[in-house]
Amino acid sequence: MSTPRLVQAPISICFSEADIDKEVYEREYQQLSESDEDPISQWLKLAKAKGDTRETDPILLELVVELHRKIDSLEMFLKDEVPSRVSLISSCAIESIGFEYFKMESEVLQEGVIYYGRIEMPIYPKHDVGVFFQAKDSSLAKIIKMHDRDEKEWNAYLTARERVLIREAREKR
Repeated sequence: MSTPRLVQAPISICFSEADIDKEVYEREYQQLSESDEDPISQWLKLAKAKGDTRETDPILLELVVELHRKIDSLEMFLKDEVPSRVSLISSCAIESIGFEYFKMESEVLQEGVIYYGRIEMPIYPKHDVGVFFQAKDSSLAKIIKMHDRDEKEWNAYLTARERVLIREAREKR
């Protein structure tokens, strides 16, 4: 196997072996998908489908929706409510990412084992990404299952990181 092209990225992951509780991990994976979004997102999709948002600035609408999410999040914090997430055994920093791969900072994986993980993406709006991945060696993982929307955001984040690193390299010269 040739080494995939990877780009440095400051993100982290919580993960467990997928076989430990496959049904529970699959359920959380589905909950983190687009199909199980918060009520404001569902309302927005319905409004767009009806054509009610035709004359609205899409960027402004997205910002208002995100403000609503922030207020919901603040309300949950004040009520001391925590979104229910599956407990995962391990956590580790991700050193670098590629389009289908990522490399852990430490050697914490067992080659050939399939894991379920949750990554908090450092993009706007912030959210958790559910991912199933297989260890190619003790630190390199291949993504085997990720939702389409999350995959697009992952690829966009990778591209943005590449641009930042290119810019930094140019500035050093």
